Amino acid sequence: MDLSDDRKILPGTGDGKRVIETLVPPERDGVRLDCFLADRFTYRSRTQWQKAVTEGEILLNGEKTRPSRVLRSGERLSFVPQESALEEPPVDTRYTLLLERKDFLAVNKPPSIPVHPSGRFFAHTLLKVVEKDHGTLYPVNRLDRETSGVILFARDPKSAKKLSRLFEERKVKKRYLAIVHGTFSFPPFTAKGLLTRDEKSIVEKKRRFIPDDETVSFLRGAAAFPGALPRPGKKGHFPCEEAVTFFRAVKCGKALSLVEAVPSTGRLHQIRATLYSLGFPLAGDKLYGLDEEMFLRHAKGCLTEEDQNKLLLSHQALHAWETRFFLPGEKEEIFLQAPLPEDFSFVSESFDAIL
Repeated sequence: MDLSDDRKILPGTGDGKRVIETLVPPERDGVRLDCFLADRFTYRSRTQWQKAVTEGEILLNGEKTRPSRVLRSGERLSFVPQESALEEPPVDTRYTLLLERKDFLAVNKPPSIPVHPSGRFFAHTLLKVVEKDHGTLYPVNRLDRETSGVILFARDPKSAKKLSRLFEERKVKKRYLAIVHGTFSFPPFTAKGLLTRDEKSIVEKKRRFIPDDETVSFLRGAAAFPGALPRPGKKGHFPCEEAVTFFRAVKCGKALSLVEAVPSTGRLHQIRATLYSLGFPLAGDKLYGLDEEMFLRHAKGCLTEEDQNKLLLSHQALHAWETRFFLPGEKEEIFLQAPLPEDFSFVSESFDAIL
C-alpha cells in the first residue's frame, strides 16, 4: 500500500513494525475513509479495506477509527500492516554499477523494482538491494517502479542534499528513451504546457497534459498528429504544474516508434502523461498505455493473456538513458549512460541509430 513517502518504525520493538503514513489531500476532504482507500488503492476491495480499518491496520491521527469516518484535509492516515500482509512481490534485483565515488554512486536500475520502500515493498527495493553491497545510502533521484535507467545514491545526508539541489535547480540534464504506439514522425519539438489530474480517468493518480498555445499551433500544423488536442478542464478544479519536455523521433514504424525525451521540468509521470495525451501511449504501460483498465487488472493480479500480448513488454517502455551534470567546484562533467534492458530487443534495430 503506497500511503505516502514517509516510512517510520514503531519504537521499542527491535527492528519494529513498518508504519506508512500520509496526509489527507485537500481534494479528498469530506470523503469516507473506506471510499478513499478503495478508490486510491485498488488492489483491495472496499470490503477488504473496511476489514483492515476495523482490525486496526489503518489508523487516523494515531487512533483506531471506523470505516465510515469522514476525512478532513490534513488529517494523518497510518498503515500498520500485520505480519501476514508483509509478503512482498518478487522483483528483478540485477542492478549494475555505473559509477562509484566517495560521496555517491550511480546504478542502472532494472525495470519493475521500486527505488525506495513504498507500500508492499520494503526489502524488495533498489535502495535495500544496493545497500547490501555498499552500506547505508540515500536516494537522490527517483524513477517510477517500472522505469529503468540511471539512479543516484548518496553516501551521506550532506552529499544527498548537494546532489538533490542540482536536480531541483534543473542543473542535471536527463535523456530518456521511450517506445510508443504509433508513428511519431514529428520534427524535433518542445511540448510546453500543464500537467493536471485526468478527471476522465477511472484511476485517481492518472495525469494528463494540456499544451500551451505555442505547442497547440505546432501540433495543428504537424501531419503526424493523430487526433484531437487535449482540452483544459474546469479552471481551478485540480492543481496544475508546468511541464516542459523536448521530443525527438529516433526511428518510426507503422506500429511503434522509438522516441528520445528530454524533460526540463521534473513532474510526476511527466513523459508518460505527455506522450499519452499527444496520442502516443507507451508500450508496456498499464496506466498510460492502450487501455487503463489493464492497470486495475494488474493491481488485482489478473492480467489476461490478451493483455500481455497488447502490452508487448512486462513493464513500461521508458528508460532513463543518460544523465549529465557538473558538481559544484569541479570542471569535469559527470556523464552516466545506462545500457538498455534486454527486453527492449524486439526493436533493437531502432537503437542502432543512436548507440
